[in-house]
Amino acid sequence: MNGPSSVRHSRIIGIGERRPARLMSNDELPATLDTNDEWIRQRTGIATRGVAGPDESVVSMASDAAGKAVADSGVDPAAIGLVILATCSLPQPIPGGAARVATAIGAPRCGAYDLNAACAGFCYALASASDAIRLGTVDYVVVVGAEKITDRIDWADRGSAILFGDGAGAVVVGPSETPGIGPVVFGSDGSAANLIDTTPEGLLRLDGPAVFRWATTSLGGVAREICAAAGITPADVAAVIPHQANLRIIDAIARQIGASNAVIATDVIDTGNTSAASVPLALSRLRRENKVSTGDLALTLAFGSGLTWAGSVIAVP
Repeated sequence: MNGPSSVRHSRIIGIGERRPARLMSNDELPATLDTNDEWIRQRTGIATRGVAGPDESVVSMASDAAGKAVADSGVDPAAIGLVILATCSLPQPIPGGAARVATAIGAPRCGAYDLNAACAGFCYALASASDAIRLGTVDYVVVVGAEKITDRIDWADRGSAILFGDGAGAVVVGPSETPGIGPVVFGSDGSAANLIDTTPEGLLRLDGPAVFRWATTSLGGVAREICAAAGITPADVAAVIPHQANLRIIDAIARQIGASNAVIATDVIDTGNTSAASVPLALSRLRRENKVSTGDLALTLAFGSGLTWAGSVIAVP
């Protein structure tokens, strides 16, 4: 059996994003929710969330973000060997979205598949992409997290309606002479599957207080495991990029790991919880706002329905 003579390294070499033009403020939420801007900000930190228009879809937003990531990387689209689309909000299970994204970005014959690990999906997909590069399966992989999650919202349910937003973030992963993506740490707990669920109509339901308790008592330890797997300490990271679920959860994770010198991603304030898109969107924003520099180490960690979680240390492109 033939294979690569040695394992090579991988790293992110390009980033792209797509954010909806419309931002819905807390004051624009339905009055039937019996809430207000102050209440929502105190409990979630969210001020606005992106809402995709009727002419936007998971695939169209993913394609736009992926195309920008490829352009940012400088890689010829024809050289892309694989597209992985992390999403949980496609309107139908068949056909999948990744092949359509591949065609849209000019890589119509490459490998392509969808991955659903809910809000943790991007971090799972990034790990798969890294392994494909390191083993020599392909040379370049596009990883996209994209959601039109507002299509899955019951706007009469305060627990979910105040949280979620739409968007897409993408990266290109390529070969590297030095490590640029650390080992993934992931896990699941199916006994808590009911904490984030869907109705028979396909609308989101979540037990917010229970998710908050689990996240704030469990994820600090996972973050330390991620750093240990990469051979570093939290003090070595320049940025912490948790899943943008809730500002209070983000703050709790940051406190627990003690990354006192790191910038903490807080894209959730303006963007809401974009599920699988949240980590790449937050990474893109930190780079765009010059809050991180090329080569900086960033700790990524996402969690979601399942329950599932995953994360790794990455080098900022």
